[in-house]
Amino acid sequence: MTAPNGPLADLRRRLAEISDLERMAMLLAWDQEVMMPAAGAEWRAQQRATLERLAHERFADDHVGALLEAAVAETPLDEDLLRVARRDYDKARRVPGDLVEELAHAGATGHEAWTRARASSDFALFEPHLRRNIELRRRYIACFPEADRPYDALLDDYEPGMRTAQAEDVLERLRDGLVELVEAAAPSADDALVTGGPFPTDAQRRVVETVLRQVGVDDARWRLDVAVHPFASNFNASDIRITTRYNEAFLGDGLFGALHETGHGLYERQMDPLHYRTTLAEATGLGVHESQSRLWENLVGRSRPFCEWALPLLRSHLGDPFEAMDVDDLYRGVNRVELSLIRIEADETTYNLHIALRYELELAMIEGRLEVKDLPEAWDEATHRLLGLEVPDLLHGVLQDIHWGAGMIGYFPTYTLGNLMAAQLWTSLSNQLPDIEADIAAGNFAGLREWLRENIHRHGRKYDSRELLRRATGEELRVEPFLDYLQAKLLDTGQLAGRT
Repeated sequence: MTAPNGPLADLRRRLAEISDLERMAMLLAWDQEVMMPAAGAEWRAQQRATLERLAHERFADDHVGALLEAAVAETPLDEDLLRVARRDYDKARRVPGDLVEELAHAGATGHEAWTRARASSDFALFEPHLRRNIELRRRYIACFPEADRPYDALLDDYEPGMRTAQAEDVLERLRDGLVELVEAAAPSADDALVTGGPFPTDAQRRVVETVLRQVGVDDARWRLDVAVHPFASNFNASDIRITTRYNEAFLGDGLFGALHETGHGLYERQMDPLHYRTTLAEATGLGVHESQSRLWENLVGRSRPFCEWALPLLRSHLGDPFEAMDVDDLYRGVNRVELSLIRIEADETTYNLHIALRYELELAMIEGRLEVKDLPEAWDEATHRLLGLEVPDLLHGVLQDIHWGAGMIGYFPTYTLGNLMAAQLWTSLSNQLPDIEADIAAGNFAGLREWLRENIHRHGRKYDSRELLRRATGEELRVEPFLDYLQAKLLDTGQLAGRT
């Protein structure tokens, strides 16, 4: 069969090649975090850097610009593909290939330095790598001189179209509402998920695997592994890799971490196959991606119906303390409001205060108001100011997150955007799926998966985040639905008793 000819067909072939190179770089990154011996880090950094430079140069080439021009004139049928490819192309043309290679190399070596710094609780091992990542990000920002604020260029990589001023407004309004809720919440005494262990790792793994199979994970297309910092990767629609981590003193690490990453994986798994190997075969923004992970982790995983379904499973595999629990106990326990030091272990109500802290610090580093050498002290001060807690060591402080070592600066606000979107999506899907709670209580997640596929996943980058949210919910991004959702849940668990 003869391959189709013409500018659009040539463009699609070029985009497919670029996609393949990018996925190979992702595979190397997955292997570095899950399988690679530690001594291979420097060689792996160069391999990843080479692939990312080749993909960038292959895309930013003049020939791609010519194909885009010719394809627009040829047919209007692929206008979404051409629009998104044009935006990416124009942005890529601003950035030199050498800088792309340096950024990738610094991210890979920074990740390894972060791992070593955590192992020895020594910020000095990490500091030069973080300083290098900040310097390179500033060079990247200089490629976009029209930005109102330096951080705009970084935020746009993760949430296209979002600006620093908008992110600040959302984070500040949410922070004010959260502080009031946290102050009013009376902690639950049901803390078995926190102190009820030990929970043997093998038993936790069996619980997680059972939950994920029920949610829709199958062995033929998915892989579950362990990583220091959980993440998800996909290399095609039939190769989804997710990770979690297990803590024998805290069941939530493994269970809710796995649900979170499954939310990411389902987004990639349920994308329209026609988009694969093009610029449309990605999430429209990380805010939307995080809305999926946070939805499965919290609005599903920490819901009363999910507790009804999961409690017999927990009793079967973990025995005490779940034998003496009822559903109300479990529901209160997984929604306990408690100020804590570790972001990924934080409850829904306090979680976004952790995001506000990280955003504040990375913005100050990018804008030159905070030196990297002063970051640990600044972290500790912000933790005391925003959370009222003292940081006992670096692992509970500045070395807990992978993002800055890997060069992912501008990412953190998308977690909060995802929480807000998830609450709005849940309201909309609950109205359209009146049996959703009964289905979850019965362990039936098919209707939920299909609603998300139809309204979010299949579109890829066809719509930007704002338009996608509007189509799914009829609303713009809002803070109030999330705050209302939290208040209703805390009332339901008795942590806001007597509050109206």
